[in-house]
Parts: sequence; structure tokens; C-alpha cells
Amino acid sequence: MENTIDHSDLKIQELLIRLERCNHIVPRLNKRLNSYTCEPKNPNHFEKLYGLKQDFRAFAREQNRIMELAKQKGEVNFSKHDIQLHLDRFKELQREIAAYLLTMEQT
Repeated sequence: MENTIDHSDLKIQELLIRLERCNHIVPRLNKRLNSYTCEPKNPNHFEKLYGLKQDFRAFAREQNRIMELAKQKGEVNFSKHDIQLHLDRFKELQREIAAYLLTMEQT
């Protein structure tokens, strides 16, 4: 009757599900940034857009690394803290994009 579930495993699974959701959102945000409505209109906007795209590329690389590690059989090579930091970075990227889009709408 030892059907107990390790709560740390559940937490990691929950975080991995959230990562998978992020994996679906990133292409949509990237598509939005590449849309004609978000075209930069001055040098500051060009720099901000370039920085956002670089940040997304770095985020996507890290996302893929984590997802590959999660798919491998055996011991998990990352911690809940690492995943949480990655999710926090995603939230920060979302805020930066929202600020950029708001700026673009106002100009």
C-alpha cells in the first residue's frame, strides 16, 4: 500500500507543464514582435526590439535545454529552483514585450 507520491516530483511535474505552456506562447509572442504593427520607428525602438529578440533566443535555447533534460530517462539534472528562475524570466520577458507594444501603440 505504498502508493505515496513524492511531493517534490509533483512540483517538478507542475513546473514542467508550465514550461510546456511557455513553449507554446513564445512563438506567438515572437510572431507579434515581427508583425508590421510593431515596426520600430526610431533608433531606441530598434535597439529595444533587437534586445527583445536576443532575449527570446536565449530564453528559447534554455527552454529547449530544460525540456530535453526532462525527456531523458533517469535522474533529473535540474532543480525546482532552476525551473522557477526560468519561468520568472519568461514573466519578465512578457512584461518587457507588453511595455514595448504599449510604446509602439502610443507612437
